[in-house]
Amino acid sequence: MQRHNENALRIAQFLSRHAKVEHVYYPALESSPQFETFSKMGLKGAGGVLAFELCGGLEAGKVLCESVQLIHLAVSLGSVESLIEHPATTTHSMLAQDVREAAGVTDGLVRLAVGVENVEDLVRDLENALSNV
Repeated sequence: MQRHNENALRIAQFLSRHAKVEHVYYPALESSPQFETFSKMGLKGAGGVLAFELCGGLEAGKVLCESVQLIHLAVSLGSVESLIEHPATTTHSMLAQDVREAAGVTDGLVRLAVGVENVEDLVRDLENALSNV
């Protein structure tokens, strides 16, 4: 779990500074509305799952998920390998757009279950994939 936590935080920090990412949802980020609460809990990490909102909506989400090489496209909470999914075109695709958005699942939302691979390899994979968005 320590490696999941460390990797997820590093990736959340990278994504939060990227021009093609509008928002990152991860409570261990200082910019998170949940950061104060998270900090008071005394946890050793926020886990390996995070979500982020891409600029460019539906097409950006699809392109990103199709462009990663090391991270696997899969609908799962993950394991030791990193997994990525685009809920608008997978888990929530059967819902009308207004229903999806009311539930917080926007066209540009991407979910990432971070594994225990070398974190710099994961960052590089995301950086390369984001260059295609």
